[in-house]
Amino acid sequence: MAAGAKPRLPFAALFAALLAAAAVPAFAQTTESPARADRHMIAAANPLAAAAGREVLRAGGGAVDAAIAAQMVLNLVEPQSSGIGGGAFMLVYDAAMRRVFAYDGRETAPRAATPGLFLDAGGEPMKFYDAVIGGRAVGVPGLLAMLDLAHRRHGRLPWARLFDRAIALADEGFPISPRLAALIGKARGLDRFEPTRAYFLNPGGAPKPAGARLANPAFAETLRTIAAEGIAPFYRGDIAADIAAAVRGVADNPGLLAEQDLAAYAARVREPVCRRYRAWRICGMGPPSSGGVTSLQILGLLERFDLAALGPGSDQAVHLISEASRLAYADRARYLADDDFQPAPLRGLLDRSYLARRAALIDPDRSMGAAAAGDPPHDQGFDRASDPGTEQPSTTHLSIVDADGNAVAMTSSIESAFGSRLMVRGFLLNNQLTDFSFRPEIDGAPVANRVEPGKRPRSSMAPTLVLDRDGKLVLAVGSPGGSRIIAYVVQTLIAMLDWGLDAQAAVSLPHHVNRNGPVDLEQGSALAGLEAALAARGHQVRVRPLNSGLHAVAVTGSGLEGGADPRREGVALGD
Repeated sequence: MAAGAKPRLPFAALFAALLAAAAVPAFAQTTESPARADRHMIAAANPLAAAAGREVLRAGGGAVDAAIAAQMVLNLVEPQSSGIGGGAFMLVYDAAMRRVFAYDGRETAPRAATPGLFLDAGGEPMKFYDAVIGGRAVGVPGLLAMLDLAHRRHGRLPWARLFDRAIALADEGFPISPRLAALIGKARGLDRFEPTRAYFLNPGGAPKPAGARLANPAFAETLRTIAAEGIAPFYRGDIAADIAAAVRGVADNPGLLAEQDLAAYAARVREPVCRRYRAWRICGMGPPSSGGVTSLQILGLLERFDLAALGPGSDQAVHLISEASRLAYADRARYLADDDFQPAPLRGLLDRSYLARRAALIDPDRSMGAAAAGDPPHDQGFDRASDPGTEQPSTTHLSIVDADGNAVAMTSSIESAFGSRLMVRGFLLNNQLTDFSFRPEIDGAPVANRVEPGKRPRSSMAPTLVLDRDGKLVLAVGSPGGSRIIAYVVQTLIAMLDWGLDAQAAVSLPHHVNRNGPVDLEQGSALAGLEAALAARGHQVRVRPLNSGLHAVAVTGSGLEGGADPRREGVALGD
């Protein structure tokens, strides 16, 4: 984490750093200080990826350049979480303009998809993993198209330069991290398809162990092609043909993705969703992600409470945040999806008067139980049914600030750990279509997040940028975690903005999550001791692992400050 290291850490030193990071237990509220730097910083989920991003920053690259370099390495070293076979959302802060740009690289459903994609022969929802493993749930990957779009608008270094470190590591191999090894060991379906089986398992079928060197020459060749020729071969060339053939060729669970779907894909520039919270302006990602709107709703509902006076770890703070979360998650379940298909009442959901009415439902002493969706102001009728959906937590997040003060907060994913288990040319394909609601209608009303051709499934990814009153950057943050991402990010924002914690202390705080149901308290943490007090307030309580992967970079009066979640293998590196 220390600043001022040599431009390239020796491979052995990187391996040692990785092992040291991975040695943290499932939960440990770290007492470490945040990483500090004067010029630039990256916080990412693996030391090799963070080092690749820092190399680019040292070479004069901007935040977007560093994000591309780090993401390509992440695809290699934590393939279970993200990669070019999946999608992403990216927020970019332009320091000169003091403006936030939002980029949407979410996957899309094939044009042949129908609302009944995940219904069995009897019209009932399929079992989750029956849908995941194979081609059925593969959406058109959007990550590369989004990175290409952002690079054309914000990049400094040549596109090809940004692939160098990932190509070198894919050629020479890298040590399997303890986290990757553990996930290989418990993942179902890795033996279903030969390329995936050969890559992750030994010839006898045993999972490859931590520390074993894993080379990926097929991925190196894929990256060389993309570096030299851009994204065209991926969406319109030989790579596209191979993706479509793999998806449609699964004998027992084929998908509908066609070469024409890849050729038609376009990343989008979206308007970020922004709202003031106390002294700050907080910006997040809008639909098709629910992350930004739901996070901002929770904060808006909490504005009337003096959270600073409560401090972290009190049952009163957990109660209030849980009640606000119930209300916001209830609205999320009904209103938020890809609003290119069903416009969501975004202004109404974030309207100050509406949130004040909803906040009045919060009893400071007693839980309301399951919350109903509200009726926000909107311009047209909304006849959609509520459905919270299902999202898996295999995702990654990186935060970057460059030497000019530009920033990136990017969350990317292939959805379930190891995605569809289909591997093409060295990378895994996503199963993001299972983020759609399996039931297209409930009680006769259509579900906003049902499957439709060309539609983007709802996400909870919540890359977030915080600005001060003058529009200057304060913080870049985000996390993996499925639909719990929203709770993780909100709690980190409260920890830093209300409680004044530094970046490392904030991302290390024990977690509590309420998605309009039980209150989940992080197993092995101090919060687990609140179970009785919260039950006395009427909450149903569960104690369970809550495995976030928060990465934050803050701008302070004395320079940059970085935090990496101790629950995973990430680091913050800067100069």
